[in-house]
Amino acid sequence: MSSPSPSLVHTEGESNTSAARAAWAARRQDRVTADLLRRDSDAFLHQSLSSPCVSAIAKAEGIWIEDTSGRRTMDFHGNSVHHIGYGHPRLKAAIKVQLDDLCFAPRRFTCAPAVELAETLGRLAPGTLDKVLFTTGGSDAVEVALKLARAATGRFKTLSFWDAFHGAGFGASSVGGEATFRSGIAGPLLPGAEHVAPWAGHGCAYGHDNLEDSARACAAMISYVLGREGDIAAFIAEPMRATPLVPAPGFWKAVRAACDRHGTLLIFDEIPTGLGKTGRLFASEHDGVTPDIIVLGKALGGGILPIAAVIARHDLDVAGDYAIGHYTHEKNPVTARAALTTLAIIREEGLAERAAELGEHAMARLHDLMVRSPHIGDVRGRGLLIGVEMVVDKTDRQPHRELAEAVYYRCLEAGLSFKISQGNVLTLSPPLVIAREDLDRALDIVEAAILAG
Repeated sequence: MSSPSPSLVHTEGESNTSAARAAWAARRQDRVTADLLRRDSDAFLHQSLSSPCVSAIAKAEGIWIEDTSGRRTMDFHGNSVHHIGYGHPRLKAAIKVQLDDLCFAPRRFTCAPAVELAETLGRLAPGTLDKVLFTTGGSDAVEVALKLARAATGRFKTLSFWDAFHGAGFGASSVGGEATFRSGIAGPLLPGAEHVAPWAGHGCAYGHDNLEDSARACAAMISYVLGREGDIAAFIAEPMRATPLVPAPGFWKAVRAACDRHGTLLIFDEIPTGLGKTGRLFASEHDGVTPDIIVLGKALGGGILPIAAVIARHDLDVAGDYAIGHYTHEKNPVTARAALTTLAIIREEGLAERAAELGEHAMARLHDLMVRSPHIGDVRGRGLLIGVEMVVDKTDRQPHRELAEAVYYRCLEAGLSFKISQGNVLTLSPPLVIAREDLDRALDIVEAAILAG
């Protein structure tokens, strides 16, 4: 059986198989943890990015996860589900009440919580996006959006970015551009899934060395491909790439105009970036652009239950003769109640505004650190989704993957967990409920780990 190329860079996280991971495991595992990790390895199918696990969790509360040895760690990863923190008391209480009131609604029946959630999302979404379907995960929601785009346009082709991640299903992997999910055993993928290189502030595939010129070239390429093909149903992308990479001003307006010219729908995947993470309820609000379809997931279930949503323009309700979702838990009252309560918490506690305020504070600290460190090539992000790019030196900004990994394990040792994106970007995504003192404490850990060299 062939194995992946050792040069493969996992955009979505760490491969978990490095010497540094093995050294960490040897240092940190107590007998109970080691036994549970062994049982996990024996029981589960192995897959990249998930196997082997870094540790075993016994408790999750607020911004904290606690392992089986009682060691507490601030979680700045959380698979992007923990906007309101883990185990929010209000959310747990609402779920318990809903379990007693109505625990399930068989498909083809409706229920009040599901209808209320659909209506709420329709009111919150921009423009005339007010028609909704629910799934249990973001990957499935992406595929519902793609089916809807086919039904609305009569076309089957898609355009998306290389290196993007839109889920692990065959359709979602096809429009995704992350090698881990579309190489080797993943093929053959869906036909008609076209890709273009994304914008980048450096290392730009279009030959530019600044974000603005790269974005202009990227938007021009998107327009060119849409026009050349002439029959692309949808362009799907994250409004802010979750690695993270912030678009240049005007980029999405240019793409929106190109989609309109060529009859292509614009789908925004807000699964990691939506619901307040970037300082706005929807990340696309920063750029003043309304898509035709929005996909939400991850944090929608409040870090407890799995639910995702597709929100489409009212006039795109054109697939009534086809089954584009038809999921068993499509109108589950318990997951719907979890989402309704999560949305209420985000809005009533002002968590999007809080993300903007705390994110500004964190960015200022990290930019100061960038001045003092020869190995930080860039600090970027919006709200509480921030990336710190580790480089060999600031002149050519060659990725320093070894240092990024070393910093990760130093931080983990000191009680902070996060994700490494693109092999060398420390991706910090704390819960929106984090106290400023805890945020500063986490940034102190990051600073010490980076300055250790």
